Amino acid sequence: MTTMVNTGPAVDRALALHIIERLGSAGVPPVAGIEAINVGNATLLRLLREEYFETLLRVGSAFKLVEAHYGGGKTHFLRMVQRMAWQYGFAAALVELSPRECPYDDPRAVYGQVARRLGLQPASPLEDGASGIAELVRRTVDERIERALEESDEHGERELRWVVQRAMQRELRRAPCESPSYRSAVMALVNATLEDDHAIARLAEGWLLGESPPMAELRPLGINEAITRSNGFTMLRSLTQMVVALGHAGTALLFDEVDRTLSVSSRRTEAIGDNLRQVIDLCGEARLPRTLFLYAVPPEFMRQVVPDYPALEQRLRSPVAFSERSPQAPIIPLDRLDLAPQALLEALAERIRHVFEQARGVSLDASLQAANATRLAEACTLREFDVNHRRLFVKVWVAALQGQWSDGQRLLTPAEVDALLEGQRSATVADAAEAASAFDDF
Repeated sequence: MTTMVNTGPAVDRALALHIIERLGSAGVPPVAGIEAINVGNATLLRLLREEYFETLLRVGSAFKLVEAHYGGGKTHFLRMVQRMAWQYGFAAALVELSPRECPYDDPRAVYGQVARRLGLQPASPLEDGASGIAELVRRTVDERIERALEESDEHGERELRWVVQRAMQRELRRAPCESPSYRSAVMALVNATLEDDHAIARLAEGWLLGESPPMAELRPLGINEAITRSNGFTMLRSLTQMVVALGHAGTALLFDEVDRTLSVSSRRTEAIGDNLRQVIDLCGEARLPRTLFLYAVPPEFMRQVVPDYPALEQRLRSPVAFSERSPQAPIIPLDRLDLAPQALLEALAERIRHVFEQARGVSLDASLQAANATRLAEACTLREFDVNHRRLFVKVWVAALQGQWSDGQRLLTPAEVDALLEGQRSATVADAAEAASAFDDF
Protein backbone atom coordinates (compact mmCIF):
# COMPACT_ATOMS: atom_id res chain seq x y z
CA MET A 1 0.00 0.00 0.00
CA THR A 2 1.39 3.39 -0.99
CA THR A 3 1.83 5.95 1.76
CA MET A 4 0.73 9.38 0.58
CA VAL A 5 2.47 12.26 2.29
CA ASN A 6 2.84 15.97 1.94
CA THR A 7 5.24 16.61 -0.92
CA GLY A 8 7.19 19.12 1.14
CA PRO A 9 8.12 22.77 0.63
CA ALA A 10 8.69 24.19 -2.83
CA VAL A 11 12.28 24.97 -3.76
CA ASP A 12 13.75 26.88 -6.68
CA ARG A 13 15.42 25.05 -9.55
CA ALA A 14 19.02 25.66 -8.47
CA LEU A 15 18.36 24.28 -5.00
CA ALA A 16 16.36 21.36 -6.41
CA LEU A 17 19.26 20.46 -8.72
CA HIS A 18 21.65 20.58 -5.77
CA ILE A 19 19.44 18.19 -3.79
CA ILE A 20 19.08 15.72 -6.67
CA GLU A 21 22.83 15.81 -7.38
CA ARG A 22 23.69 14.98 -3.75
CA LEU A 23 21.14 12.21 -3.48
CA GLY A 24 21.79 10.66 -6.85
CA SER A 25 25.58 10.78 -6.87
CA ALA A 26 26.43 9.77 -3.31
CA GLY A 27 23.16 9.05 -1.51
CA VAL A 28 24.01 11.67 1.11
CA PRO A 29 21.83 14.52 2.42
CA PRO A 30 22.14 17.87 0.65
CA VAL A 31 24.11 20.67 2.23
CA ALA A 32 21.12 22.98 1.73
CA GLY A 33 17.41 22.34 1.27
CA ILE A 34 17.27 19.22 3.41
CA GLU A 35 13.80 20.20 4.72
CA ALA A 36 12.39 19.41 1.27
CA ILE A 37 13.14 15.68 1.66
CA ASN A 38 12.79 15.24 5.41
CA VAL A 39 10.36 12.55 6.60
CA GLY A 40 9.86 10.21 9.53
CA ASN A 41 11.59 12.09 12.35
CA ALA A 42 8.94 14.66 13.24
CA THR A 43 8.52 13.31 16.78
CA LEU A 44 12.25 13.39 17.57
CA LEU A 45 12.58 16.92 16.22
CA ARG A 46 9.49 18.10 18.06
CA LEU A 47 10.84 16.76 21.35
CA LEU A 48 14.17 18.50 20.83
CA ARG A 49 12.32 21.70 19.99
CA GLU A 50 9.87 21.66 22.90
CA GLU A 51 12.03 20.11 25.61
CA TYR A 52 15.34 21.75 24.75
CA PHE A 53 15.38 24.72 22.38
CA GLU A 54 12.23 26.23 23.89
CA THR A 55 12.97 25.42 27.53
CA LEU A 56 16.11 23.75 28.92
CA LEU A 57 18.63 25.41 26.60
CA ARG A 58 17.51 28.84 27.72
CA VAL A 59 19.36 28.25 31.00
CA GLY A 60 21.33 24.98 30.75
CA SER A 61 22.95 22.51 28.38
CA ALA A 62 22.35 18.97 27.16
CA PHE A 63 24.24 16.01 25.69
CA LYS A 64 22.71 13.36 23.42
CA LEU A 65 24.27 10.39 21.68
CA VAL A 66 22.65 9.94 18.25
CA GLU A 67 22.72 6.28 17.21
CA ALA A 68 22.27 4.92 13.68
CA HIS A 69 23.84 2.42 11.30
CA TYR A 70 26.01 3.44 8.37
CA GLY A 71 23.71 5.24 5.94
CA GLY A 72 20.97 5.29 8.56
CA GLY A 73 20.35 9.03 8.64
CA LYS A 74 22.84 10.44 11.18
CA THR A 75 24.07 13.28 8.98
CA HIS A 76 20.53 13.97 7.75
CA PHE A 77 19.24 14.23 11.32
CA LEU A 78 22.12 16.47 12.43
CA ARG A 79 21.47 18.83 9.52
CA MET A 80 17.83 19.10 10.56
CA VAL A 81 18.88 19.91 14.13
CA GLN A 82 21.35 22.48 12.78
CA ARG A 83 18.52 24.25 10.98
CA MET A 84 16.33 24.12 14.07
CA ALA A 85 19.15 25.66 16.10
CA TRP A 86 19.45 28.51 13.60
CA GLN A 87 15.72 29.18 13.84
CA TYR A 88 16.08 29.68 17.59
CA GLY A 89 19.03 32.05 17.26
CA PHE A 90 21.75 29.52 18.08
CA ALA A 91 25.14 29.39 16.43
CA ALA A 92 25.62 25.85 15.10
CA ALA A 93 28.57 23.80 13.90
CA LEU A 94 28.24 20.44 12.15
CA VAL A 95 31.64 18.73 12.28
CA GLU A 96 32.60 15.47 10.58
CA LEU A 97 34.98 13.41 12.72
CA SER A 98 37.40 10.85 11.32
CA PRO A 99 40.56 9.19 12.64
CA ARG A 100 42.79 11.06 10.22
CA GLU A 101 41.13 14.36 9.37
CA CYS A 102 39.55 15.31 12.70
CA PRO A 103 39.85 12.72 15.50
CA TYR A 104 37.81 13.48 18.61
CA ASP A 105 40.80 12.56 20.78
CA ASP A 106 42.69 15.60 19.37
CA PRO A 107 41.15 18.65 21.11
CA ARG A 108 43.08 21.13 18.97
CA ALA A 109 41.77 19.60 15.73
CA VAL A 110 38.22 19.46 17.10
CA TYR A 111 38.35 23.09 18.20
CA GLY A 112 39.72 24.17 14.81
CA GLN A 113 36.91 22.43 12.92
CA VAL A 114 34.23 23.89 15.21
CA ALA A 115 35.75 27.37 14.87
CA ARG A 116 35.59 27.07 11.07
CA ARG A 117 32.17 25.42 10.84
CA LEU A 118 30.31 27.59 13.37
CA GLY A 119 27.67 29.85 11.89
CA LEU A 120 24.30 31.51 12.17
CA GLN A 121 21.30 31.07 9.91
CA PRO A 122 22.43 31.86 6.34
CA ALA A 123 20.79 34.58 4.30
CA SER A 124 20.27 32.27 1.31
CA PRO A 125 18.90 28.69 1.28
CA LEU A 126 21.85 27.67 -0.93
CA GLU A 127 24.34 28.61 1.81
CA ASP A 128 25.25 26.17 4.58
CA GLY A 129 25.86 28.83 7.25
CA ALA A 130 29.38 27.58 8.00
CA SER A 131 31.17 30.91 8.06
CA GLY A 132 33.29 30.49 11.21
CA ILE A 133 33.63 32.15 14.60
CA ALA A 134 35.37 35.23 13.17
CA GLU A 135 32.61 35.88 10.67
CA LEU A 136 30.06 35.36 13.46
CA VAL A 137 31.78 38.10 15.47
CA ARG A 138 31.81 40.46 12.48
CA ARG A 139 28.18 39.73 11.68
CA THR A 140 27.25 40.44 15.30
CA VAL A 141 29.05 43.79 15.19
CA ASP A 142 27.36 44.74 11.91
CA GLU A 143 23.93 43.86 13.29
CA ARG A 144 24.55 45.91 16.43
CA ILE A 145 25.50 48.94 14.33
CA GLU A 146 22.46 48.54 12.08
CA ARG A 147 20.19 48.27 15.10
CA ALA A 148 21.75 51.36 16.69
CA LEU A 149 21.27 53.35 13.48
CA GLU A 150 17.61 52.32 13.32
CA GLU A 151 16.98 53.29 16.93
CA SER A 152 18.77 56.66 16.93
CA ASP A 153 17.87 59.82 15.02
CA GLU A 154 20.26 62.13 16.87
CA HIS A 155 23.71 60.61 16.36
CA GLY A 156 25.79 59.88 13.29
CA GLU A 157 27.27 56.51 12.41
CA ARG A 158 30.74 57.37 13.72
CA GLU A 159 29.43 58.26 17.16
CA LEU A 160 27.17 55.22 17.21
CA ARG A 161 30.07 52.93 16.33
CA TRP A 162 31.87 54.28 19.40
CA VAL A 163 28.78 53.64 21.55
CA VAL A 164 28.48 50.08 20.22
CA GLN A 165 32.18 49.47 20.84
CA ARG A 166 31.97 50.61 24.46
CA ALA A 167 28.86 48.53 25.07
CA MET A 168 30.33 45.37 23.56
CA GLN A 169 33.62 45.79 25.44
CA ARG A 170 31.71 46.09 28.70
CA GLU A 171 29.55 43.03 27.96
CA LEU A 172 32.50 40.86 26.93
CA ARG A 173 34.62 41.85 29.96
CA ARG A 174 31.83 40.91 32.37
CA ALA A 175 30.93 37.59 30.74
CA PRO A 176 32.36 34.34 32.15
CA CYS A 177 35.18 32.95 29.99
CA GLU A 178 37.64 30.24 30.99
CA SER A 179 40.45 31.56 28.81
CA PRO A 180 41.46 35.23 29.22
CA SER A 181 43.27 34.94 25.89
CA TYR A 182 40.08 33.84 24.17
CA ARG A 183 38.16 36.80 25.56
CA SER A 184 40.97 39.11 24.44
CA ALA A 185 40.93 37.65 20.90
CA VAL A 186 37.19 38.19 20.55
CA MET A 187 37.46 41.73 21.93
CA ALA A 188 40.36 42.48 19.58
CA LEU A 189 38.32 41.32 16.59
CA VAL A 190 35.32 43.40 17.72
CA ASN A 191 37.50 46.49 18.06
CA ALA A 192 39.29 45.87 14.76
CA THR A 193 35.97 45.43 12.95
CA LEU A 194 34.60 48.70 14.36
CA GLU A 195 37.85 50.57 13.64
CA ASP A 196 38.47 49.00 10.20
CA ASP A 197 41.89 47.78 11.38
CA HIS A 198 42.47 44.92 8.94
CA ALA A 199 45.90 43.94 10.26
CA ILE A 200 44.62 43.38 13.79
CA ALA A 201 41.52 41.66 12.44
CA ARG A 202 43.68 39.15 10.53
CA LEU A 203 45.75 38.39 13.62
CA ALA A 204 42.73 37.87 15.87
CA GLU A 205 40.87 35.84 13.25
CA GLY A 206 43.85 33.57 12.61
CA TRP A 207 44.21 32.83 16.31
CA LEU A 208 40.47 32.22 16.77
CA LEU A 209 40.52 29.74 13.88
CA GLY A 210 43.25 27.71 15.58
CA GLU A 211 46.16 28.99 13.52
CA SER A 212 49.50 30.09 15.01
CA PRO A 213 50.23 33.78 14.37
CA PRO A 214 53.51 35.03 15.91
CA MET A 215 53.13 35.32 19.68
CA ALA A 216 55.08 38.56 19.70
CA GLU A 217 52.32 40.13 17.58
CA LEU A 218 49.52 38.59 19.68
CA ARG A 219 50.69 39.66 23.14
CA PRO A 220 49.85 43.35 22.65
CA LEU A 221 46.25 42.20 22.05
CA GLY A 222 46.17 40.38 25.39
CA ILE A 223 46.57 36.94 23.79
CA ASN A 224 49.22 35.10 25.78
CA GLU A 225 48.76 31.45 24.85
CA ALA A 226 48.52 29.30 21.73
CA ILE A 227 45.70 26.85 21.04
CA THR A 228 47.13 23.36 21.59
CA ARG A 229 46.03 19.76 22.22
CA SER A 230 46.25 20.39 25.96
CA ASN A 231 43.89 23.38 26.00
CA GLY A 232 41.73 22.70 22.92
CA PHE A 233 38.62 21.81 24.90
CA THR A 234 39.15 24.78 27.22
CA MET A 235 39.07 26.94 24.11
CA LEU A 236 35.95 25.14 22.89
CA ARG A 237 34.22 25.91 26.18
CA SER A 238 35.41 29.51 25.93
CA LEU A 239 33.91 29.69 22.43
CA THR A 240 30.47 28.69 23.74
CA GLN A 241 30.78 31.24 26.53
CA MET A 242 31.66 34.04 24.11
CA VAL A 243 28.80 33.11 21.75
CA VAL A 244 26.38 33.79 24.62
CA ALA A 245 28.29 36.94 25.63
CA LEU A 246 27.88 38.25 22.07
CA GLY A 247 24.11 38.07 22.54
CA HIS A 248 23.21 34.83 20.77
CA ALA A 249 20.84 32.24 22.20
CA GLY A 250 23.47 29.52 22.54
CA THR A 251 25.52 26.97 20.63
CA ALA A 252 24.70 23.66 18.94
CA LEU A 253 27.77 21.42 18.56
CA LEU A 254 26.92 18.53 16.24
CA PHE A 255 29.55 15.83 15.73
CA ASP A 256 29.22 13.12 13.11
CA GLU A 257 31.48 10.04 13.19
CA VAL A 258 31.76 9.58 9.42
CA ASP A 259 34.49 6.90 9.62
CA ARG A 260 35.11 3.96 11.84
CA THR A 261 36.14 4.92 15.37
CA LEU A 262 36.12 1.25 16.37
CA SER A 263 39.31 0.51 14.44
CA VAL A 264 41.50 3.05 16.24
CA SER A 265 43.85 2.13 19.06
CA SER A 266 42.66 1.50 22.61
CA ARG A 267 44.58 4.56 23.79
CA ARG A 268 42.69 6.78 21.39
CA THR A 269 39.29 5.27 22.15
CA GLU A 270 40.01 5.78 25.84
CA ALA A 271 40.70 9.45 25.16
CA ILE A 272 37.45 9.71 23.19
CA GLY A 273 35.52 8.07 26.01
CA ASP A 274 37.08 10.33 28.63
CA ASN A 275 36.38 13.45 26.56
CA LEU A 276 32.73 12.47 26.14
CA ARG A 277 32.39 11.82 29.88
CA GLN A 278 33.74 15.30 30.60
CA VAL A 279 31.28 16.87 28.15
CA ILE A 280 28.36 15.07 29.78
CA ASP A 281 29.46 16.35 33.20
CA LEU A 282 29.93 19.89 31.91
CA CYS A 283 26.46 20.09 30.39
CA GLY A 284 24.24 22.09 32.67
CA GLU A 285 27.20 23.96 34.17
CA ALA A 286 28.00 27.59 33.46
CA ARG A 287 31.26 26.46 31.84
CA LEU A 288 29.30 25.13 28.85
CA PRO A 289 26.38 27.57 28.71
CA ARG A 290 23.24 27.01 26.63
CA THR A 291 24.86 24.31 24.55
CA LEU A 292 23.30 21.33 22.80
CA PHE A 293 25.97 18.70 22.20
CA LEU A 294 25.05 15.86 19.81
CA TYR A 295 27.51 13.07 19.03
CA ALA A 296 26.44 10.66 16.27
CA VAL A 297 27.83 7.10 16.24
CA PRO A 298 26.93 3.62 14.93
CA PRO A 299 25.26 1.17 17.38
CA GLU A 300 28.57 -0.70 17.76
CA PHE A 301 29.87 2.24 19.77
CA MET A 302 27.58 1.38 22.70
CA ARG A 303 28.33 -2.34 22.42
CA GLN A 304 32.06 -2.35 21.79
CA VAL A 305 33.51 0.92 23.07
CA VAL A 306 31.40 2.26 25.95
CA PRO A 307 31.49 -0.92 28.14
CA ASP A 308 35.27 -0.52 28.48
CA TYR A 309 34.76 2.83 30.25
CA PRO A 310 32.44 2.37 33.25
CA ALA A 311 32.22 6.09 34.04
CA LEU A 312 30.95 6.81 30.53
CA GLU A 313 28.67 3.77 30.48
CA GLN A 314 27.01 4.81 33.74
CA ARG A 315 26.14 8.17 32.21
CA LEU A 316 24.82 6.79 28.92
CA ARG A 317 22.96 3.64 29.95
CA SER A 318 19.22 4.13 30.30
CA PRO A 319 16.28 1.71 30.54
CA VAL A 320 14.48 3.70 27.84
CA ALA A 321 15.51 5.58 24.71
CA PHE A 322 14.80 9.21 23.86
CA SER A 323 11.08 9.35 23.17
CA GLU A 324 7.79 10.96 24.14
CA ARG A 325 7.90 8.98 27.40
CA SER A 326 11.51 9.86 28.19
CA PRO A 327 12.82 13.02 26.48
CA GLN A 328 15.63 13.19 29.06
CA ALA A 329 17.16 9.87 27.93
CA PRO A 330 20.74 10.36 26.65
CA ILE A 331 20.50 8.24 23.48
CA ILE A 332 18.50 9.18 20.38
CA PRO A 333 18.04 6.00 18.27
CA LEU A 334 17.32 6.74 14.63
CA ASP A 335 15.87 3.29 14.05
CA ARG A 336 12.73 4.30 16.00
CA LEU A 337 11.04 6.73 13.67
CA ASP A 338 7.45 7.75 13.01
CA LEU A 339 7.13 5.44 10.00
CA ALA A 340 7.84 1.75 9.43
CA PRO A 341 10.82 1.05 7.11
CA GLN A 342 8.85 0.57 3.89
CA ALA A 343 6.45 3.42 4.60
CA LEU A 344 9.43 5.66 5.34
CA LEU A 345 11.00 4.89 1.96
CA GLU A 346 7.70 5.50 0.16
CA ALA A 347 7.27 8.86 1.90
CA LEU A 348 10.87 9.76 1.07
CA ALA A 349 10.30 8.78 -2.56
CA GLU A 350 7.32 11.12 -2.77
CA ARG A 351 9.39 14.01 -1.46
CA ILE A 352 12.26 13.26 -3.85
CA ARG A 353 9.88 13.00 -6.81
CA HIS A 354 8.51 16.45 -6.01
CA VAL A 355 12.05 17.90 -5.86
CA PHE A 356 13.00 16.08 -9.08
CA GLU A 357 10.04 17.66 -10.87
CA GLN A 358 11.15 21.12 -9.73
CA ALA A 359 14.74 20.41 -10.80
CA ARG A 360 13.73 19.21 -14.29
CA GLY A 361 10.71 21.42 -14.84
CA VAL A 362 8.45 18.42 -15.48
CA SER A 363 5.34 16.84 -14.02
CA LEU A 364 5.45 13.07 -13.64
CA ASP A 365 2.48 10.75 -13.20
CA ALA A 366 2.09 10.74 -9.41
CA SER A 367 0.12 7.48 -9.21
CA LEU A 368 2.46 5.60 -11.54
CA GLN A 369 5.58 6.80 -9.77
CA ALA A 370 4.06 5.99 -6.37
CA ALA A 371 3.58 2.42 -7.61
CA ASN A 372 7.21 2.30 -8.75
CA ALA A 373 8.32 3.64 -5.38
CA THR A 374 6.31 0.97 -3.58
CA ARG A 375 7.94 -1.79 -5.62
CA LEU A 376 11.42 -0.44 -4.97
CA ALA A 377 10.76 0.19 -1.28
CA GLU A 378 9.33 -3.29 -0.73
CA ALA A 379 12.26 -4.97 -2.48
CA CYS A 380 14.77 -2.78 -0.68
CA THR A 381 13.46 -3.45 2.83
CA LEU A 382 13.12 -7.22 2.23
CA ARG A 383 16.69 -7.78 1.08
CA GLU A 384 18.46 -6.82 4.33
CA PHE A 385 21.66 -5.58 2.74
CA ASP A 386 24.92 -5.30 4.65
CA VAL A 387 24.74 -1.50 4.45
CA ASN A 388 21.72 0.47 5.42
CA HIS A 389 18.98 0.41 2.80
CA ARG A 390 18.05 4.12 2.96
CA ARG A 391 21.19 5.35 1.24
CA LEU A 392 20.87 2.61 -1.36
CA PHE A 393 17.21 3.45 -1.94
CA VAL A 394 17.65 7.17 -2.58
CA LYS A 395 20.41 6.56 -5.15
CA VAL A 396 18.31 3.94 -6.96
CA TRP A 397 15.17 6.09 -6.82
CA VAL A 398 16.89 9.13 -8.33
CA ALA A 399 18.28 6.92 -11.09
CA ALA A 400 14.80 5.46 -11.67
CA LEU A 401 13.22 8.92 -11.90
CA GLN A 402 15.90 10.00 -14.35
CA GLY A 403 15.08 6.99 -16.51
CA GLN A 404 11.35 7.63 -16.32
CA TRP A 405 11.92 11.23 -17.41
CA SER A 406 14.31 10.51 -20.27
CA ASP A 407 12.94 7.19 -21.59
CA GLY A 408 9.24 7.51 -20.85
CA GLN A 409 7.09 6.67 -17.84
CA ARG A 410 6.06 3.08 -17.18
CA LEU A 411 5.64 0.63 -14.34
CA LEU A 412 8.92 -1.01 -13.40
CA THR A 413 8.92 -4.79 -13.68
CA PRO A 414 10.20 -6.97 -10.80
CA ALA A 415 13.25 -7.84 -12.90
CA GLU A 416 14.04 -4.15 -13.49
CA VAL A 417 13.68 -3.44 -9.79
CA ASP A 418 16.08 -6.27 -8.95
CA ALA A 419 18.58 -5.08 -11.55
CA LEU A 420 18.52 -1.51 -10.24
CA LEU A 421 18.99 -2.59 -6.64
CA GLU A 422 21.65 -5.20 -7.35
CA GLY A 423 23.68 -2.84 -9.51
CA GLN A 424 23.63 -0.10 -6.90
CA ARG A 425 24.21 -2.55 -4.08
CA SER A 426 27.44 -3.80 -5.66
CA ALA A 427 28.73 -0.26 -6.04
CA THR A 428 27.75 0.71 -2.49
CA VAL A 429 29.35 -2.35 -0.89
CA ALA A 430 32.56 -1.74 -2.86
CA ASP A 431 32.66 1.89 -1.73
CA ALA A 432 32.08 0.89 1.90
CA ALA A 433 34.84 -1.74 1.77
CA GLU A 434 37.30 0.77 0.30
CA ALA A 435 36.46 3.35 2.96
CA ALA A 436 36.90 0.80 5.76
CA SER A 437 40.26 -0.47 4.44
CA ALA A 438 41.62 3.08 4.49
CA PHE A 439 41.82 2.91 8.29
CA ASP A 440 43.33 -0.55 8.77
CA ASP A 441 46.55 1.01 10.04
CA PHE A 442 44.71 2.38 13.06
